[in-house]
Parts: sequence; C-alpha cells; structure tokens
Amino acid sequence: MKKVEIYTRPGCGFCVAALRLLKSKNVSLEEIKVWDNPERKPEMVKRSNGGQTFPQIFIENKHVGGCDDLMALERGGKLDKMLAS
Repeated sequence: MKKVEIYTRPGCGFCVAALRLLKSKNVSLEEIKVWDNPERKPEMVKRSNGGQTFPQIFIENKHVGGCDDLMALERGGKLDKMLAS
C-alpha cells in the first residue's frame, strides 16, 4: 500500500469519515492534526494548491482532495488502484 497523509482538525465529521474509510483499507496513514500543529496549515494550503477545508488528503504526495473526492474515488472503484503498491 502507498503512503497516505491526511490533514485533519477536531470536530470535523468529514475528517472522521475519510479516516474511517482509509483505516478500513489498512493503509499506511499519517494523520496531521493541524489544530495541534498550526504551523502545518500553510504547508497544507500550499500542497493542496489553496485548499483550506478539512480534510486534505494525499496519496504518495499526490493531492486527492477532500472527503467528497475520496468517497467519489471509492464509489468509482478507483481508490483501491490508487492505494495499491
């Protein structure tokens, strides 16, 4: 499985849903808790080409988008292919 990074904040239902899906796939996951590490937010915004909403998700440094984008990949049968080594 490829490395996944997800920028999250507390109280975010979309973050919870995205994390639940990714964890169900048993991926190598790094959760970056921006609330605890506010210095990481500018990094998130830059990496996501201006994305300021949560979560922001990356697979092998490729920006996937947010929760809705992740769910769309799953519904379209593309997520497992993206996660495969």
